Amino acid sequence: MTDSRQSHSPEEVLRELETDRKDGLTDAEVKSRRERYGPNAITEEAEPAWKKLLSFLWGPIPWMIEVAAILSAVVRHWADFFIIFAMLVINAGVGFWQEHKADNAIAMLKRQLALKARVLRGGKWADIPADQLVPGDIVRVKLGDILPADVVLIDGEYLSVDQSALTGESLPVDRAVGDEAYSGSIARQGEMTAVVTAIGMNTLFGKTAGLVEQAGATSHFQRAVLRIGNFLILVTLALVSLILVIALFRHDPLIDTVLFALVLTVAAIPVALPAVLSVTMAVGAERLARMKAIVARLVSIEEMAGMDVLFSDKTGTLTQNRLTLGEPALFEDIDAAELIRVAALASDRESPDAIDQAILDGLADASVLDGCEIRHFHPFDPVGKRTEASVAGPDGEFQVSKGAPQAIAELCNIDADLEKRLTQAVDEQAGHGFRTLGVARTDAAGQWHYLGLLALFDPPREDSAATIASARERGIDVKMVTGDHLAIAREIASTLKLGNCILKAQDVFQDETREIDAAAIARADGFAQVYPEHKFRLVKAAQSAGHIAGMTGDGVNDAPALKQADVGIAVSGATEAARAAADLVLTAPGLSVITAAIEEARRIFERMNSYAIYRIAETIRVLLFMTLSIIIFNFYPVTAVMIVIIALLNDFPIMMIAYDRAPVAPRPVRWQMQRVLVVSAVLGTLGVIASFGLFWYAEEGLRLPRETIQSLIFLKLLVAGHLTIFVTRNSGALWQRPWPDWKFFSVTFATKIIGTLAAVYGWFVEPIGWKYALAVWGYALAWLVVNNRAKILTYRLLAHQSGFQQRHLARAERDVAQHR
Repeated sequence: MTDSRQSHSPEEVLRELETDRKDGLTDAEVKSRRERYGPNAITEEAEPAWKKLLSFLWGPIPWMIEVAAILSAVVRHWADFFIIFAMLVINAGVGFWQEHKADNAIAMLKRQLALKARVLRGGKWADIPADQLVPGDIVRVKLGDILPADVVLIDGEYLSVDQSALTGESLPVDRAVGDEAYSGSIARQGEMTAVVTAIGMNTLFGKTAGLVEQAGATSHFQRAVLRIGNFLILVTLALVSLILVIALFRHDPLIDTVLFALVLTVAAIPVALPAVLSVTMAVGAERLARMKAIVARLVSIEEMAGMDVLFSDKTGTLTQNRLTLGEPALFEDIDAAELIRVAALASDRESPDAIDQAILDGLADASVLDGCEIRHFHPFDPVGKRTEASVAGPDGEFQVSKGAPQAIAELCNIDADLEKRLTQAVDEQAGHGFRTLGVARTDAAGQWHYLGLLALFDPPREDSAATIASARERGIDVKMVTGDHLAIAREIASTLKLGNCILKAQDVFQDETREIDAAAIARADGFAQVYPEHKFRLVKAAQSAGHIAGMTGDGVNDAPALKQADVGIAVSGATEAARAAADLVLTAPGLSVITAAIEEARRIFERMNSYAIYRIAETIRVLLFMTLSIIIFNFYPVTAVMIVIIALLNDFPIMMIAYDRAPVAPRPVRWQMQRVLVVSAVLGTLGVIASFGLFWYAEEGLRLPRETIQSLIFLKLLVAGHLTIFVTRNSGALWQRPWPDWKFFSVTFATKIIGTLAAVYGWFVEPIGWKYALAVWGYALAWLVVNNRAKILTYRLLAHQSGFQQRHLARAERDVAQHR
């Protein structure tokens, strides 16, 4: 266990802070220091709400939507204008709300602070709001108090404080005169007077809050959406600009050309791209909620699919955060049950601390204490380091005691042989990371006898080992992070089969300015004696090395790392601050839900990847075909109304992608933009060839009127476009499992039927009849087979190229190693 004790001379501290232990500060001194140091509160730079909202209206995709809205207003297409404007506002509103929820971490940290403080000012004690404290104030801390600031203890016998939420330590730590105690920790035993040394953001608690405020990273999902959007925008702008230039040279009617370019731009730019991907993740979030995992930040779902390293907090996450008795060491002719009974008699049954509760829980039958009357009980104190009780029982009156092994040894005045056995037993238990307690009782003559040692430890959760093994099977490197001692960390790691390479945080973070050894972090199976800033830096180091990092935790000390991580996971029972900083909040005990969540996240990723390929291919297919038709043949292959109908009918099936079945990748997945663009370009180019093939046959072979040809092209673009969705579902054959979900399939089929009826009967287009409509269907289905085969070959070529590059890189690394 890490004991962060730092001892100071009380008189030196009082002198440095220019305060008096008997009278405290005067009103004038308090006023001066408040002006100098500010309030004892967690502060952050609050960005105005309007500024946050406007930030979601700035960027390449919003710019294009805004330009389209302006152009709609200029040409007085008010219906288009209001639809585009509403879409812009909705997208900005959703993003603003998500960020507003994520920013609650600081507010939750504020709630953890003490509300009142008992302070000495002008020689009188008074209760004041904790935010009015200043450095140099003399305060009193007693059982149950939340420490209102960082302090140095200056008077009193002892204080036991629970600082697990700050440092991750399993047990309360004992503090005496001259020791530091931290803001936000809880007094469990004792009462002492202290002097305030730091307030607000300068406390350990405040620095933790500051890390939370600094934490955060742009998600890989957001970067991928931006790259896809930028690509489509550039393609759209280039081709639409070319159409406008050609139209001007040909002296086409300017207003008609501008209107067509406007509609084409609105249809081609990825206005719905963020919305479709967000809906896909929202549907996945609902499924995760049914698995007892609440998603606080939608983009974290995509991050979870690519997560390849997971830093897991130990206390309360991998372990139960509940002390349990281990195998005892016996020095007298008694059994383990009797040793525990004696220890229980030396425990406070009315208000047990964590150790007393573990001993009482260790009784096989609580009735063994019946008939024993506690005449006098002396609680634990840091001087004697033991408890003692006078007991009257069926076998007469006797005394019992439990405490530090050496304190009990002094009490019993043991001989050299027993001392050797005691030292060996204590060292053996310490090597396993167990805390030991000596237990003794008196005989009929009042002579103390050392009965044995009790071992205490925080046991792992039942599902932790299986969860770790399952995560590693899915390509995720799990690393334990704990504030406890190195020996405890190694014992837990061994039990969970995590590995033997456990490093002390001080060895990894020797200097704030020194660059962290990324290779050492990669090799390590866990880290011990860790503080909040260490967890934060571990996550940042992993991210800098190119990893998508996850972090699990439950305490205030975990909040900065949870927010900085690509996937911050607050486990069941986590503090409000941890839940507010996390991306995923588990509502059921244990970590087993994480592996299920990872599988669901990878399905969601496949759906988003499928849509991205489809959307880029569709843009290339429609825009390139139209541009070449206008430039080469001076022919508009579809009308503006047809473009609007295609865009509307496309919205329904792409929204249903969120409900489609998808494969689960065995390893972490990431956006491979080269692969996405290459596959999209191949499918889009084949679509252009197919469209020109139909156009050529309709005009040269069938000699159809241009209006009829436009209807044929309209139906072909619609049917073939929706069939492309099925091609992009996977990297294999169309019939490869998992098969399409019935809702996805039925909606996609229904929109094609609606488009077919519009073409057959002339709804807003020139009618073509069933003969030509069925011919277009046959033509599109034939190209579906061609497209699918081309997709498979493209994936194979990309895989071959990737394998070649990996082999080349491995060979180069071997050559460098041999040269060295």
